Amino acid sequence: MTRFLVRRISLGVLVMWIVTVAVFAMFFVGPGPADVARRLAGRQATPKTINLVRKRLGLNDSLVVQYWHFLYKLLHGNLGYSYYHGQSVNTVLKQAFPITLSLALGAAVIWLVLGVLSGVLSAVRHGSIWDRMSTAVALFFYSMPVFVLGLLLLYAFYYQLTIHGIRIFPGQGYTSLTNDPVKWFESLVLPWLTLALISAATYLRLTRSSMLEVMGEDYIRTARSKGLMERRVIYRHALRSALTPVVSQFGIDLGTLLGGAIVTETVFGLPGLGFTAIQSIENQDLPVIIGIVIIATAAVILANIVVDIFYAVLDPRVRLH
Repeated sequence: MTRFLVRRISLGVLVMWIVTVAVFAMFFVGPGPADVARRLAGRQATPKTINLVRKRLGLNDSLVVQYWHFLYKLLHGNLGYSYYHGQSVNTVLKQAFPITLSLALGAAVIWLVLGVLSGVLSAVRHGSIWDRMSTAVALFFYSMPVFVLGLLLLYAFYYQLTIHGIRIFPGQGYTSLTNDPVKWFESLVLPWLTLALISAATYLRLTRSSMLEVMGEDYIRTARSKGLMERRVIYRHALRSALTPVVSQFGIDLGTLLGGAIVTETVFGLPGLGFTAIQSIENQDLPVIIGIVIIATAAVILANIVVDIFYAVLDPRVRLH
């Protein structure tokens, strides 16, 4: 297990390093020092600001020295400076990341509960009316674009309720958890449902197919022949093995979502990482874009490492050396 962890962490570090090289090459290699400074300073930068950027980043040095300075700052948690916002990238992302984190974790809990439980019931009642209905509903939400479902929820639960004098859900915006927990919850319910209903469809189908495959295994028949309760056979033995592909998918989805749910955050006006990324692209705020790419990559790598560790916990047939 220790060797496996070392190998996976080393691979994650290698991937992270490759991404830093790619990001550096994309934004720093090619144009001359003046062009790089002008791009990083933003479209509204003055000549004084451009000279300051060139001097601060050492753009007149060799590319090797520039990359070393770039990597050194990243290793010390310094993501750069946003001249458009007039503050460090760390500060910009520190304001946006808790919003994306709240959105991702809340939606993940909902889609896991809905998707896994519905998938288990569909597998246990294979061929029943419940199985057919849940499969049809899953296909319906799976085929629906995120922005369409978000706008439909806004229309039904914000617009229609508001014009009838019922104000429960805000149309757009975000309230911090520390400021007002109730308003924080209200501002995220519709975004949570938007992401959860679409993602739950994937997890329902994945859990159902995995459960049907596991239920035909020899050790399940052996457990039943020993007289174990059906509930124990399903939830203790079958589900534990069936969750292996579900956990793998969950790690990818959650890691990607932590990099910013662009469409959902835009529809509901949540100033998270995805919304910030769109604004930064429109404003040509390249330092913030670089910071978001680094954060998103780190989230995906970390999520995949955690998922690989859970393989051994969920399925005893998996041996990690």
